Amino acid sequence: MNLKPNWDAMGIFTSVACAIHCAILPLLVASLPIFGINIVENVKFEFFMIFLAMVVGIYALYHGYKKHHHSLLPIVLFVTGVCFLFAKQIFSTWHILLLVPAVILIVTAHWLNYRNCQKANHCHATDCNH
Repeated sequence: MNLKPNWDAMGIFTSVACAIHCAILPLLVASLPIFGINIVENVKFEFFMIFLAMVVGIYALYHGYKKHHHSLLPIVLFVTGVCFLFAKQIFSTWHILLLVPAVILIVTAHWLNYRNCQKANHCHATDCNH
């Protein structure tokens, strides 16, 4: 049995997990003092989540670009989304204003990559090996 991971699905999953984390964590953190628990925002974890989404996304999008559709649009959308994620960490007062377009761009990039890979059922160039 030859199982291949669907990197676009993993990219979409990590992006959505990041969005859920970013949406629910402030509510959770705000409610923790009720239970006597006080925690400080963990910047290292935030950067880890961005880095994880970036690594999975880069691999998935590069694979789709190189072996299937040769379209740079998903990569451009993804890189722009990741830049928005880093910007939201730096400019924390604009957290939500930067988070929403970041998630939309990253999920759209993976969806477009997935759709383009599905359409590319034949080789487009000599560098295709499928």
